Amino acid sequence: MVVQRLRTDPDQGLSEAEVAERRRSYGRNELPVTPPRPWWVILQEQFRSLVIALLAAAAVVAWWVGEPLDALAITAVLVINATFGFVTELRARQAIQSLSALEAPDAVVVRDGKRRTVEAGLLVPGDIVAIEEGEAVPADLRLLESRGLQVMEAALTGESVPTVKRHDEELEPGLPLSERVTVLHQGTVVVSGSGLGVVTQTGEASEVGRIGLMLREVQDEATPLEVRLDQLGRKLIVLTLAVTVLVVVIGVLRGAPWALMIETGLALAVAAVPEGLPAVATVALAVGLRRMALRNALVRRLPSVETLGSVTVICTDKTGTLTTGHMQVVRAEGLTSAFDVAWEGGTARLEPGVAPDALPEANPSGAMDPDSSRQLIELEAILEVSTVVNRSRCEGSGPTEEILGDPTDVALWKWAQALGRRPSSKRDRMVVEREIPFTSERMLAAALAAEPAAEPRWYVKGAPERVLDRCDRVLADGREIELDDDARATLLGRNERLAEQGLRVLGCAVGDGSSSVAGGLTFVGLVGLLDPPAPGVEATARVFADAGIRTLVITGDQLPTARAVARSAGLVPSERSLAIDGAQLSEHDDRELQGLLEEAVVLARVAPADKLRVVDALRRSGQVVAMLGDGVNDAAALKRADVGVAMGKRGADVAKEAADMILLDDRFATVGAAIEEGRVIFENIRKFIYYLFSCNLAEVLVILVAGVAGWPTPLLPLQILWLNLVTDTVPALALALEPAEVGIMSRRPRPPGSAILERREIFSLLGFAWLIALVTLAAFVIGLPSGAAHASTLAFFTLAFAQILHLGNARGVGAVLSPTRMLASRWALIAVVAAGSLQLLALGVGGLAAALRLTVPSSSEWLVIGGLASIPAVLGQLWKVFRTPSDRL
Repeated sequence: MVVQRLRTDPDQGLSEAEVAERRRSYGRNELPVTPPRPWWVILQEQFRSLVIALLAAAAVVAWWVGEPLDALAITAVLVINATFGFVTELRARQAIQSLSALEAPDAVVVRDGKRRTVEAGLLVPGDIVAIEEGEAVPADLRLLESRGLQVMEAALTGESVPTVKRHDEELEPGLPLSERVTVLHQGTVVVSGSGLGVVTQTGEASEVGRIGLMLREVQDEATPLEVRLDQLGRKLIVLTLAVTVLVVVIGVLRGAPWALMIETGLALAVAAVPEGLPAVATVALAVGLRRMALRNALVRRLPSVETLGSVTVICTDKTGTLTTGHMQVVRAEGLTSAFDVAWEGGTARLEPGVAPDALPEANPSGAMDPDSSRQLIELEAILEVSTVVNRSRCEGSGPTEEILGDPTDVALWKWAQALGRRPSSKRDRMVVEREIPFTSERMLAAALAAEPAAEPRWYVKGAPERVLDRCDRVLADGREIELDDDARATLLGRNERLAEQGLRVLGCAVGDGSSSVAGGLTFVGLVGLLDPPAPGVEATARVFADAGIRTLVITGDQLPTARAVARSAGLVPSERSLAIDGAQLSEHDDRELQGLLEEAVVLARVAPADKLRVVDALRRSGQVVAMLGDGVNDAAALKRADVGVAMGKRGADVAKEAADMILLDDRFATVGAAIEEGRVIFENIRKFIYYLFSCNLAEVLVILVAGVAGWPTPLLPLQILWLNLVTDTVPALALALEPAEVGIMSRRPRPPGSAILERREIFSLLGFAWLIALVTLAAFVIGLPSGAAHASTLAFFTLAFAQILHLGNARGVGAVLSPTRMLASRWALIAVVAAGSLQLLALGVGGLAAALRLTVPSSSEWLVIGGLASIPAVLGQLWKVFRTPSDRL
C-alpha cells in the first residue's frame, strides 16, 4: 500500500523532524524553470552570421593595408546591424516575461496529527494533503479519501471536461494520465468535491516536473531562414575568395604592383559582400514582428517570423484552440421532441423555428400550436432539471456577472438563462430538502426540492443509462406514459448517436417526493453538450487548405469528441480520413509512424512524449511543423517544432517559455494571420536578396572584367561601400516593406530545404548583373580619355543609378509601368527619391566627395550616365510585359 511504502500515517501525517529529513533528500517541491537567455547571449548571437564574419575580415584587411576610413565604415555597419537585432529581440523577451506570473500557492497538510497551512514548496513525499473545490493540486497525490471529487486536467491531458476521481479503485500499470482516477497531478485544479491524499512525488519527480526535464533535453535548432542564409554565406565566401585570388594572380602575372592588387582584392571583397543584407533582413523580420503584434501574435525570436511562412503542417490542440474552451448545450431531445440549440454570442435559438418566448414559463398565456406546446413541455422539464440539479453560483450582476462552478453545470445554467429562464431566481425560491452529489459510482446527481406551497419532487441528471435504470415512465407528447422496452431502446440509441457525434450527453428525470431516487422516476429527456468550434476556425481551416497546409489535431481528449470537433471545424475532408487513438502510436516504430501520419487528421488521447514523437516524425519526413498548445503537456513538442505557438491568456508559463510565438487572443485565426505575414516576409526577403545580389554581382563583374582587361580599378573600396550602404540598402529596405502580393495564401508552401532563390531566379539575377556591369564598364571606358579618376566617377554614378532603377525589376511578378502598380508601395517611390538624392549629395559635399575621390561630370556626361543607367531597367520592364504572366522574377 502506498501509505506503508511512504512510511506515513493518514491520521497523524509526518512529524516535523521527518519532514526536515525528507526535504534534505528530495529538495523543495519546485518545478524546473528554464532561465531566459541573458542579454549578452542575445548580443553574441548577432555576430554569428557568416556574412558578418566576412565583413569583419574585410575590415581587418582594410586596416592592415592602411585604409582606416574603409575599416571604420565597415565596422560601423557591423555595430548598427548588431544593435538593431539585439534591441528588437530584447524587447520581445521582456514582453514575454511580462506575460508570466509564477505563483507559490499554499497547501493544507496534516502534520503531527494537526491540520495546518504551509507553502506548497515545502511539501515532501509522505505528506498528507487535504484538497477542496477551487484549489490547485500542490503535488502528485494518491487519493486516500474522495467525496464527489472532479478535477480539471486539461493542462496535462487535453480533456475538455473534468475527470471524476475516486480513491477506492485498483489501477492497472501503464494507464494514460486521463485514466488514472486515483491519482491527482500537480498543477491541475479541483472543480468540485473534496478529498485527502498522500504526496507521492514532488518537484522534478512529479508528472509535470518530468515534462519539464524532457523540455530541457530538447535543443534549440536553427530556423529555415538561418539555415538558408548560412548556406548563402558559405557560397559567398567561396565566390569571394575565388574571384579575389583570380584577379590578384592575373594582375601579379602581368607585373601590376602588389599595393594595387591588394586594393583591388579588397575592393572585390567589399563588392562581393552585401553589407546591407543583415540590416535589411533584420528590418524585414522586425517589421513582420510588429505587424504580427498588431494582429495579436507576439514573436519571441526574429527568425521565427519567416519560418511561419514556410510551415507545411500545423499540429494543434483541440480544447480552447479549435474550440472555445467553454461547454455549450447544442441539443435537447425527448422521446417525441428534438431541438437543436444555435448560439449567437450569448443568445440561444431553438431550431427549427421555436422562439424562447414560446416556453411555458416565459409565456404563460402561450398561444401556440398544440403539437408545439406538447413538445415544449418536454423541453421545459429538461430545463427545470438542468436548473435545479446545478451547483453553479452567480457572482456580480449586469456586465460583471460571472457564472462559476463545474463547466457542465455552468453550461446548463447559461442555456436556461439564454432561453428566458432565471436560474438564480428559480433556485432562490425553491426549498431544497436534500441533495445527492455526483459520484463516480452513482454517475448521477439529484436534488429533492419544492416550490413554495408545493410538494417536493426529485430532480435527477447524470449518465443516461444510469438515469434510465431508475425510470419506469417517460414524458411523451406532453404526458407521462409507461417506459416500455421499445422506448428505452429508442432513448439509448439516441444517447449513442449523440455520443458518437462527440457530445457529452446527460439524461434528465423527475419523480414524486414520495418515491426513491433509486427507482420510480419519469425520464424527461437528453441534453447534449459540446465545446463548440471557436469563431473563425472553419474559415481559417479553409485558408490553410487553399495554402497547401495540413492541419493535424493532436489532443488528449476522447477520439469521438476529437473527431467531431475536427469535422465541425472543416478539418476532416471525408469519412475515410484517418483518426487514430494515441494508444496505437506505441505499436508502430518511427518509420511506420511517418507513414501513418501522412494520412492522419486526428490523434486522440496522446501523451506528452507521444506529441514529441509525432513532431519528430513529421520533421524527419521533411515537413516544417508549427505546434499549437497551451498546457504543460505541450511544452516539449512546442520547443521541438520548427515554430512553437502558445496561448497567451490561458497558456501555462512553461508552454509560453518553450514557444517561439504567443497568441495574445488565443484564437486559431491569428495563426492564419501570422502565417500570411510570414509568407509576405519570406517573399520580401527573397526580393531584396535577389536585388542585393544582382547589384553586388554587378560590382564584382565590373572589377573582374577591368582586372582581366588590364584597366585601372574602376571602383575604389570606399566607393563600393558607399554604393552598398546607400544605393543598395535604401531600395532593399523598400523591398522589405512591400505589401502582400495577391493570392499569397493560395500558393503551396515552398519545399522544405529549398534555396531562397530558384534556378530561374538565379539566371535572371545573372542576366541583370551582367547588364548593369556592362553599362557601368561602358561609362568607365567613355571616361578613360579624361583620366582614371574621372572614368571612375562616371562608372560610380552609372552603377548607382542603374541599381536604383533596378528596384522596379525586383518588386515582383509583373511590370511596374502602370500607375496602380507603381503606387502600390509608397516606400519604393520614397526609396528611389532618397537614394538618388543621397547619391547626388555625395558629389555636393566637399569632404565626402574628396573621400570618395569624385570629379564633377559635364552636362553631356550626365546624359550619358542617365541613358546607360536606364538600359537594365527598360529592358527588364519590357521583358516582364511580354513574358508569360505566370512566370516569376
